[in-house]
This record gives sequence, C-alpha cells and structure tokens, in this order.
Amino acid sequence: MSDLKDLTEGTVMSDTLKVPLRTPPAEQLPARRVWTVVLAGLGALLCSLDVVVVSTALPALRADFGASLSDLEWTINAYNLVFACLTLTGAALGDRFGRRRMYIVGLAVFTVGSAASALAGGPGELIGARMVQGAGAAVLLPLTLTLISEAFPAEKRGVAIGVWGGVTGLGVAAGPVLGGAVTEGLSWQWIFWLNVPLGLAMLPLAATKLRESHGTRPQLDLVGLVLAAAGLTGLAWAPVRAPQVGWGSAEVLSALAMGVVSMVAFLAWERRGARYPMLPLAYFRRRGFATSNAVAFLLFGSLLGALFMITQLFQTGLGYSPLEAGVRILVWNAMPLLVAPVAGALADRFGTRPFMLGGLVLQATGLALLAWQVEPGVRYGQLVVPLIIAGIGISMVFPSVANAVTSSVPLGDAGVAAGVNNALRELGGVFGVAVAALVFTQYGGYGSPASFLDGCAPALWVSAGAAGVGALVAAFAPSRGQEVSLAREL
Repeated sequence: MSDLKDLTEGTVMSDTLKVPLRTPPAEQLPARRVWTVVLAGLGALLCSLDVVVVSTALPALRADFGASLSDLEWTINAYNLVFACLTLTGAALGDRFGRRRMYIVGLAVFTVGSAASALAGGPGELIGARMVQGAGAAVLLPLTLTLISEAFPAEKRGVAIGVWGGVTGLGVAAGPVLGGAVTEGLSWQWIFWLNVPLGLAMLPLAATKLRESHGTRPQLDLVGLVLAAAGLTGLAWAPVRAPQVGWGSAEVLSALAMGVVSMVAFLAWERRGARYPMLPLAYFRRRGFATSNAVAFLLFGSLLGALFMITQLFQTGLGYSPLEAGVRILVWNAMPLLVAPVAGALADRFGTRPFMLGGLVLQATGLALLAWQVEPGVRYGQLVVPLIIAGIGISMVFPSVANAVTSSVPLGDAGVAAGVNNALRELGGVFGVAVAALVFTQYGGYGSPASFLDGCAPALWVSAGAAGVGALVAAFAPSRGQEVSLAREL
C-alpha cells in the first residue's frame, strides 16, 4: 500500500518548481500500470526493432539498389542520426504538451515513416524515409521510459524497467530473424510494412489507456532545443561522413566545429540564460546520472558497431542466407529477452552498479573472443559461446542503465533524464557504426569472403574495446547504499 500512497499523495520536486501528482483512484492503478508497461514496451519494441531489422537486409539492399557501403551505412545511420539529434526535443515536447499526446504523435510519425520506407524506390528515398522514422522514434522512445517512471514508485520501478528492457531485447532479438525471414520469404520492403498495422492498432489504445501527464516546465526552451539539435547533428554527422570523405576533410572538420561550438553554447545557455532549462546541468554532478549516461553511449557504440559487422559476417563471410543468419544470431541477441527482466528485478535489491559493470565486462569479453575467432575457415560452432557471453552482458546493462538514469533525478524530470540518455546512446550508436565501418575499410572489403573477414575482425576488436571502456566508467557508479540515500533525498 505504500506505493499507492506515494503515487496518490506525493508531489514531484524539481530544480524549478513543485508539481502535485494527479493520479487515478487506487483501484485503477494496477490496470493503468499494466497498460503503461504494455504500450511503453511496444513503443520501445518498434524503435529497437528498426535499429536492427535492416541489418540482415543489407546484402539484399546492396543487390537490389546497387547500393554502396556508404548507402548501407546511411540506411542505419539516417535513422540513428535523426533519433540522436531530436530525442532531447521529443522529451521536452512530452513534458510541455503532454506525454500521452506526444507519444501518439511520435507513434503516428513513425508509422508514416515505415510506410514511406517500404515504398522507397532507391537508396536516397529509403534514407529519407528512415529519417522520418527516426524523428518519430525520437519522440516515442524517451516517453516510453518516462511513462513507466511516472506510473511506478522508485522501489518497484526496476521490475517494470526490466520488463521494458526485455521487450526492447525482443526487438533486438527478433530484428535479424524477422529481417532475414521477411527478406528471404517476401522482400525487404515487408520489414517496414509490418510496422504499419501494429502502429495503427496501438494509436487508439494509447489514446484511451494511457494517463496524460506533464513535466515541470511550463514553457519550451526553444533556444536550447535549437542549440542542442545543431550540436548533436554536427557531432553525429562527422563520424558518419568521415569514412567517405576523410577525417581531415573540410566537411568533417566543419561538422565537428559546428557540433562543439553549438554544444558549448547550449551548455552556457542552459546554465545562465534559460528560464526553464531543458537540461539542468547540476544533474551531471551526480555520479549516477553522469556514469549511466556515459555507459549508455559506450554500450550502444559497442553494440551497434558489432551488430553492423556480425549480421554481414554471417552472410558475406560465412555464406548463410538472410534467414539462416538471423536464426544463428539469436544466441546473441535473444539474451536480453531472457535476462533483462531478471537483471532489472535484481538491480532493485543489489543496486545498478554490479550489473552495469559485470554486464560490460561480459560484453567486452564476448566480442573480444568473437574477434579472435574470426579468420578464414571459421565455423559457426566456434562463435556460439562468444555470442552468448556478449548477449548476457548486454542484457544486464540495458535495464540497469535505464533504472540508474531515471532514479538519479526527481520524478518530474524523468523525461529529461530519459531524453539525455536516449540522445547519448543513439549518438553512441552512430559513432559505433561509423568507426566499425572505417576500421573495416582499412583492413578489408567486399571483394571476397576472405577479404571481408580481414576487415571484420579488427572492427570487432574496436567494439570490444568500447565495451571495456564502458566497464571502467561503470566502476565509478554509485553503490546501492548511495542510490538509496539519493532516492530518499528526491
């Protein structure tokens, strides 16, 4: 009953103002929480699925469109780039105009982008449609975590976020298999058409089953939104374009300069100029907030960089069909579905640090073992154990990071925390894919299976290194006792 009392009688505290919590009667809470987890999970499923579902279709896209390596990168990075650059904006819009309302808007935009992707007639059209998908996901995904954080008290949030992480893991797990099965059995267009009926079914449910809530800021920080979008765009554009035009090119250097200058201006504005800052910088002084966001960046840099190479490894390097490749990758990316809910529940009891640290160590170990095995003549059986180890590691980090970042701020700022976390993890994914592609082209190519393997192994070593750096960062996260003390203060 204590959680019901907290939810029905509590208030939300933030650095700016105090907002009473308005909740339905206690008897409505269980049903509302169930629908919140279901719809938040399905929203996260759609967003995570479309990060990876395209990966097993890359060889088919290369054959169908005559796509270059740059085109293949952009089919993934166009989504991630827009996602990363707009996710802070999406979270802020939810706080200002209503989280349920903006969840519906984000879902609708994502569904339209999916249909446009399916209708694309060439690489340029597909990349443009993927950008629309990314814009919808930038609004949708941070609000899924905010809705859960608002519906559950802190002591029960880990279980709910664990379920959310498991469903997100389902998207990661199902992506390569679904993409392979659909690409092989129908065509690559159907990996996007499948989103449309699910999105259309979710729209009326979201309108009727989710409770509307707002953040603590009565006005949008328009200057902050523009500066943050410009800064993230520049920082993400540079690594995406560098493999094609070179790190020393005017385009890449200009993008980096724009990104750095815009982010410095954003931080200065948030510190002194904004009346209602979209990102209270004081939160970065909290170890839980700072470390969990750094871990998210490195986790997704490692994960998506490795995924970009592994899905092609099984087809180009080992000669499997798209479906055969997707099924074999399941030993890696089905782990979040099995492990993440358990890890989320245990993190409530033992704290998030052990799971972030241990998970990243396992991820780094698994990818390092995988890179060590990748050479001419390698067989699938040699890759199974490394993939399982890496998959278990990822599964432990997913819910732990989400729980740590939302628990380190007042409840009213959960949307801000989720937006920052999603921006950094998607930015990490963009860097991860770009760096993996850059390393791959330095050591190998698509000329033959042997040439592909020559480039794949070094790229996987880099992904393993990113996870190792993440483990070092996670070691500085707060202990369980420190997390409890902060929760009481909030």
